[in-house]
Amino acid sequence: MREILGRRRRLRLRRKEGAARLEAALTFATAWQWPVLPGAGTAPAALRDGRGLGCACPDPDCAVPGAHPFDPGLLAATTDERMVRWWWTNRPAAPVILATGGRAPCAVSLPALAGARALVALDRMGMRLGPVVATPTRWSLLVAPYTLERLGELLYSKDWVPSSLRFHGEGGYLVLPPSEIGTGQVRWERPPVPLAAPAPSTPVLRRITKGGGRAEAAAPWLPDVGAVLDALVEASTSAPDGGSRLAY
Repeated sequence: MREILGRRRRLRLRRKEGAARLEAALTFATAWQWPVLPGAGTAPAALRDGRGLGCACPDPDCAVPGAHPFDPGLLAATTDERMVRWWWTNRPAAPVILATGGRAPCAVSLPALAGARALVALDRMGMRLGPVVATPTRWSLLVAPYTLERLGELLYSKDWVPSSLRFHGEGGYLVLPPSEIGTGQVRWERPPVPLAAPAPSTPVLRRITKGGGRAEAAAPWLPDVGAVLDALVEASTSAPDGGSRLAY
């Protein structure tokens, strides 16, 4: 009897988590117009270091287990409600992957310890921050879209940029909450805060409500990458690089 009850609880939990991922993916795609797609997901196979889950992709040495596109590929990322709903109805456990850049947010990621230091420093400066994504190993600050040229100019002005600092621009991707990846749960360290009153030039996005009507929702505010870069570089300077493995 206990075994049966345990199975039922696990089944209810999986259904609840799957519904949460579907709802999150729909919000990203249809309310905020962030293109998303399902990630590779995890598999029971253990990683070489014996921690966490392995990746469901064919690469036994996958550096970002579960936290990357696989099938479909990154170019399939979309804001189409029907496609998003179909994906997570058929794969409710799939991580939610954001295709960064273009008109979507970009991001800067760094080791978790350095990320915590950076947020403290930015808060002391009175800097307004956007959403911050946290995994057990890395934190990622979402920023306004930037071009490769703009990023190059910013980095060129620095004496040194730690290799532990990584940039997710056009052609890149980032795993979003409430996903589960090889290293553990993905959560919001700083949750998205929609604009309270969008300016006339700010695109107002719409999504279907439960009642069938159309509701307006402004995408979360995002800082410029240049405003936060110095603090991220400073915080990452003393953080361990972690080698060549991204370990998201």
